[in-house]
Amino acid sequence: MNYNWNWHIFFEPNPTGAGTYLDMLVAGLLLTIKTALLAWVIALIFGTIIGILRSLPSRTASWIGFGYVEFFRNMPLLVQLFLWFFVLPELLPRGAGLWLKQIPNAPFWTAAIGVGLFMSARVAVQLAAGIASLPRGQKNAATALGLTTAQGYRYVLLPIAFRIILPPLTSEFLNTIKNTSVAITIGLIELTGQARAMQEFSFQVFEAFTAATVMYLAINIVVVTGMRFLERSLAIPGYITGK
Repeated sequence: MNYNWNWHIFFEPNPTGAGTYLDMLVAGLLLTIKTALLAWVIALIFGTIIGILRSLPSRTASWIGFGYVEFFRNMPLLVQLFLWFFVLPELLPRGAGLWLKQIPNAPFWTAAIGVGLFMSARVAVQLAAGIASLPRGQKNAATALGLTTAQGYRYVLLPIAFRIILPPLTSEFLNTIKNTSVAITIGLIELTGQARAMQEFSFQVFEAFTAATVMYLAINIVVVTGMRFLERSLAIPGYITGK
């Protein structure tokens, strides 16, 4: 293969005039982290609510949780982002639609919310499974203490369930980071987008995507290391994460 490798390309000025090619990739990396963190917060909030609904004895609550999970989990993320970014503004009243289109950094907000809702369905399933795995005595103990259903979940069930599902939540957080790359299709120039831009400007495709790969790996290593430390710190003896 006749390819001219040039690893010094990262320190050459990029055509935008805003620093070097390495600066482009770092800017994309920071945007990826920012988008992933906001999406993960959304996923945890909505995932917790839906996970609780799926675990309640109420058939109505269970069906609401079931419908939410099936809608967001079974529709491809790319389709969901297209719906939120291109279709939703057209379905709303004209004023609301124009407002959505004119929001500053609309691709960022759409990506964070879209990825967050998509991942919230997966978090909900994990949490519901974690709650279901708890011994019945946990719920009975909460009732015996005179706690309401909400208090029982807040003080007894959720703290233990979240400790149990920390390992799968780590995987879901990593998936959230990787899923932000899909947002390039709606104009979010995160790490993958910047690597693609670098490749188009410099024609150094292997260098650009090698650097992006290394950056993604670095993020994942940091997340896995941090979550393992958290698992050990919060482990409960006798449970999955306990000794």
